[in-house]
Amino acid sequence: MTISLKEKAVSFLQLVALGKVQEAYERYIDPDFRHHNPYFRGDVDSLKLAMEENAAKNPNKTLVIKHAIEEGNTVAVHSHVKQNHDDLGGAVVHMFRFHDGLIVELWDVGQPIPDNSPNENGMF
Repeated sequence: MTISLKEKAVSFLQLVALGKVQEAYERYIDPDFRHHNPYFRGDVDSLKLAMEENAAKNPNKTLVIKHAIEEGNTVAVHSHVKQNHDDLGGAVVHMFRFHDGLIVELWDVGQPIPDNSPNENGMF
């Protein structure tokens, strides 16, 4: 059974959130992967190391998928990420570009959830 690119993107994020960064990279990341996170170099190793460090620092991280959209070779995943149980967390969108079934490019944007918001619709 072939899984969709959307399922691969979601699985990648879930594995990373569980601290299984090495497994996530082995399954889903192309050797020529690049990313656009402005806090790290754009290569595969820099982001992988940052994800491993975050997993070690936040072993109780949670990720709840709210929306996932696949269009062609691009997948967007909107999720609620909490670093720990007491954290309000943030709304995060990861955009993936796939080639031959592997992730070759990643963008991510996030917005912290405020304590008090005048928006009655919430972040999700």
